[in-house]
Amino acid sequence: MDKKFKVLLLNGSPRKEGNIAVALGEMEKVFEELGVEYETVLLGRNDIRGCIACESCRKTHKCVFDDIVNELAVKFEAADGLVIASPVYYGSANGTLMSALQRLFYSTSFDKSLKVGASVVSARRSGCTATFDELNKFFTLSNMPIATSQYWNNIYGWEPGEARVDAEGVQVMRVLARNMVFLMQSIELGKEQLGLPKPELPRVWTNFTR
Repeated sequence: MDKKFKVLLLNGSPRKEGNIAVALGEMEKVFEELGVEYETVLLGRNDIRGCIACESCRKTHKCVFDDIVNELAVKFEAADGLVIASPVYYGSANGTLMSALQRLFYSTSFDKSLKVGASVVSARRSGCTATFDELNKFFTLSNMPIATSQYWNNIYGWEPGEARVDAEGVQVMRVLARNMVFLMQSIELGKEQLGLPKPELPRVWTNFTR
């Protein structure tokens, strides 16, 4: 297979050298080993406002707020895989990351089908699985298959860099990266040999009030 695969990694932590960086660093090592191009973007310190439901993107195919979200849209469209990663804040993902993801997924009109998604979460103690589920919903709403590992994609630590001593957690990240690459490769082979699944058109929208 001659294709060069690309992965976009979004670090939702405000800490450049935090535990999410440790987790993504393990994935980056595997991507390098397997010849996958990747770019990691630190989002946690950006000033990213939330969606205002203005619907402007339905006409322009980009967010009305011309900030890093529109820059990410171009990178996301070109990527074969997307990793979204967040520390746990009150049993949920970082608010800055969530604002970025909600606007990114809503404002972009390109087909995300069969781009591979993976979510990564860090915490001191608990809240990982709730945040993991929250992030995965972006993929399952977009026809994106989810890469998994040998355990939920969680890593544990409190002080910045402390997650390095979570031996199981860092192994989970390496396995996740290998599985993600395998899934991207398998999908590409499937496209070549079988084509894409036929979409069911027109798309049906059901509002529960009528």
